Amino acid sequence: MERIIEVPLFPLQLVLFPTAVVPLHIFERRYRLMIARCLEEQSPFGIVLTRPESHYLQEIPYSVGTLAAIQQIERLDDGRYNLIAFGTERFRIIQLKHQQPYLSAVVERYRDAHEAVNLVRPYVERALDLFSSYLEILLEARSQQEIKEHLPTDPEELSYLIAYLLDLRDEQKQHLLELTSTRQRLAEENEILRREVPFVQQVLRRNAHLKIHPDRSFLN
Repeated sequence: MERIIEVPLFPLQLVLFPTAVVPLHIFERRYRLMIARCLEEQSPFGIVLTRPESHYLQEIPYSVGTLAAIQQIERLDDGRYNLIAFGTERFRIIQLKHQQPYLSAVVERYRDAHEAVNLVRPYVERALDLFSSYLEILLEARSQQEIKEHLPTDPEELSYLIAYLLDLRDEQKQHLLELTSTRQRLAEENEILRREVPFVQQVLRRNAHLKIHPDRSFLN
């Protein structure tokens, strides 16, 4: 997306990041029309987080979202769709439009600012260590190093993956999506992971202890 373009919008209670994949069930008539148009024109649509003050049919989106390309799709007999969407790149809304049954917008590309590699690299290395530890705990994996080898090393891509997989409120994820500094996004994620890794370890140890030593008072 090199120029200003118009795209249909799909306001949801989720934040899509570039490189992330999300399954969607399309059942409302307005969004069935939207998907039909995207298929016909072979064009993406924009996924945006809906603001809390929104109402049905009067959705108010946050100004930064992510373009979604349709990867797989199944059209059901009654006109509904099941599809897999892939986040491609971020955009910023310039102008909302209400001419169609669904919301659309004039948007422009939204990029991270260029930052020197030597400034970003320490945050990447710290993020790789913390995030691989986090996944090792959650997945009960054998090797943190093995996990790290499968994580992206591109700083921006890594920062999106971490933001997508962390258990955060939608507003927190939206904040990370809107940052234009990869270094700042990684720094904030590292701070979250620094707190989360010991917390998750403690919770899992407590749960394991309860399994080994159940409180028999509940049986009395």
